[in-house]
Amino acid sequence: MWIKNTVLEGQYIRLEPLSIEHVEELQEAVQDGESWKLWYASVPAPEQMQGYVEKALSKAGEDQVTFVVRSIASGHIVGTTRYYDIKPEHKRASIGYTWYSAAVRRTPVNTEAKLLLMENLFEHCGALSLEFKTHFFNHASRRAIERLGAKLDGVLRSHQILADGSIRDTAVYSILASEWPAVRNHLKAKLTVR
Repeated sequence: MWIKNTVLEGQYIRLEPLSIEHVEELQEAVQDGESWKLWYASVPAPEQMQGYVEKALSKAGEDQVTFVVRSIASGHIVGTTRYYDIKPEHKRASIGYTWYSAAVRRTPVNTEAKLLLMENLFEHCGALSLEFKTHFFNHASRRAIERLGAKLDGVLRSHQILADGSIRDTAVYSILASEWPAVRNHLKAKLTVR
């Protein structure tokens, strides 16, 4: 695999490779905020977590590397994130499938998680670019992606049919390797201003 499935650790969080043993902790984490009720988000309900984890694990080694996000302060799992649509032949990947417990939103958790993922992708894997994709109407996610320093590439119209039958327009953002040094400085500054 071009991207290794390994622990990535920062000051606030540790990204651990997903395993089936994480199901219970993820069920607890997702209950804080009930994000699965957001019509535009693809967050599993507690009773769907087993299948969610099994599906993610079945894609491991293909084109995905999935992590749980563990708070170093509390020791609890507070969410999940992953690399997906990994294209080693093009030196690119997407970062997404990210959700967090309500208690850690708008804290250093997402900033540091993305810093660790991007640092690994650009500095250790030699990526040329990365993408973020989200529902056009997921304004909170779009703002979070923009705060990271990603640029909007465009909107894929009628891109996906969601479970409820609605059609998703997908906003696509990217960060290029040439932009990474400035993005890295920006994210590190955000983490030190706390």
